[in-house]
Amino acid sequence: MQPLAFFGVAPTLLAQEGGTFWLPPARSTIAPEVDNLFFLVLGVSVFFFALIVGLMVFFVLRYRQRATAVDRHAPTHNTALEITWTVIPVLIVIVIFYQGFTTYLDERTPPRNAYDIRVTGRQWKWNFQYPNGFVADELHVPVDETVRLTMASDDVIHSLFIPAFRVKMDVVPGRYTTTWFRAVAPGEYELLCAEFCGTGHSDMVTKVVVHKTGEFEPWLKQAGDFIKSLPPAQAGRKVYELRGCKQCHSVDGSVVTGPSFKGLYGETARFTDGTSAVVDDNFIREKILDPQAKIREGFPGVMPRIKGITSQEITVLIEFIKSLKK
Repeated sequence: MQPLAFFGVAPTLLAQEGGTFWLPPARSTIAPEVDNLFFLVLGVSVFFFALIVGLMVFFVLRYRQRATAVDRHAPTHNTALEITWTVIPVLIVIVIFYQGFTTYLDERTPPRNAYDIRVTGRQWKWNFQYPNGFVADELHVPVDETVRLTMASDDVIHSLFIPAFRVKMDVVPGRYTTTWFRAVAPGEYELLCAEFCGTGHSDMVTKVVVHKTGEFEPWLKQAGDFIKSLPPAQAGRKVYELRGCKQCHSVDGSVVTGPSFKGLYGETARFTDGTSAVVDDNFIREKILDPQAKIREGFPGVMPRIKGITSQEITVLIEFIKSLKK
């Protein structure tokens, strides 16, 4: 029996069908448990708010001062009343604690044989790495299969939040955090950062794509072979988007955090140590692998090392930069 039966509502059914005024549709196995706890606390709060405010208004009107009032000695206490208003809240708190603690344990204990995906949060982008090494900026998962996310941050604290799955977990630099879910319905769902992480925080939004049965593996195989299936420059553009280059490097000539890629190839770059070099294939490769070796004049030295980037990705990225002529 759900704790909410006391209030005469069935929030789980509402959430599973089309969501409620308070919450989006529940699309994971853990979501109904979270919803039950939410509506339990909400119901208790509404009940006691109405009870206390209603009694307060009644007492103000019923016992307001009158000209004919006679002073009487007020009772010191009422033992039965004091026991009642102590025992009932304690029982309610115990129920809420039990529901919250069991839900917490379920959320923190992923089932065995979960499908592992590594997540990297950085200002201001999500990257998802699959077991075959493919990296995407959207989270793709199979329906009705347990998925475990192992997460880390390249810079500041982020928080991965999937409202429809009722999943939220901080992504912390210098350590790994984990969470899991089991999606119950195919579709696309919002994924966002719930921890303020800088000026681009509101742009750190992507989506979870839940594939129908039998569609996830073909998608992963095709997506992982994009370097082979696309022309080099087009594959390089995809690497530019997936690896987060577009966060700091524009392709239209505008200067963001780093120099624009438009017309970059063949230019002479000057560094803060007084040296200079022509931007060619070797220059770009070295800059990607060791971005802090030399800092370009006029730009902050904030480019991070791109972890796990392959030589094929670097090659097609160079071809993409070459194609961006002035």
